[in-house]
Amino acid sequence: MGMGITVLVVDWSHLSAIAADERMRQLEDAGYQVDDVEDIEEGWRWPSGDGDPWFGTYEFRSTLGSFKPHFWAGEAWDDVRAFADPALKAALDRFLTPLFWDDATCDDDAEAQDEARDGMDPLRRHLLVTCTPEAVEDLVDAWNEAAPLLAQLREPYAGHAARPGRWIANFEEFSDLLHGWAEVAMEAERRGWGLVGLRA
Repeated sequence: MGMGITVLVVDWSHLSAIAADERMRQLEDAGYQVDDVEDIEEGWRWPSGDGDPWFGTYEFRSTLGSFKPHFWAGEAWDDVRAFADPALKAALDRFLTPLFWDDATCDDDAEAQDEARDGMDPLRRHLLVTCTPEAVEDLVDAWNEAAPLLAQLREPYAGHAARPGRWIANFEEFSDLLHGWAEVAMEAERRGWGLVGLRA
């Protein structure tokens, strides 16, 4: 079946207050919590119950919870980025690298990475994505720069990155997945939260 991903927006202050050896269990409980919404195919799922939630999960459309579409979107960007306008290339590199390729955190700054590791370990080996609230702000800034230019990729994508019959087969599927990640980042920023991608 392959590797899956469960994407959550998370109240970072709540998560940081949890004992380090309990954080993974709490995140897993959050990521796989069953609520009143059954068989949700896309969009947000928030915990039911009293009080303000400290997390929400996001289901990407047409991915079935698999990590493969995200991996292939990263491969597609690698195939097409040389043909992108320089401004679009710079913005999408900033947006996609932390989500699809970065093996540490969404922060490029070494000190920020160390702080994030201190706050999240021993979770890192279980997480595919870790973005602090500050890093989420950069994701949103990068997306706001990239989004108006994204349609420029339609033609080069067809010529250099299309994979008919496979995950992320065309520009529309690529764009749709990116818009999903943008929705996650913008919701996290709106709340002042971070985001994580659990290895499922």
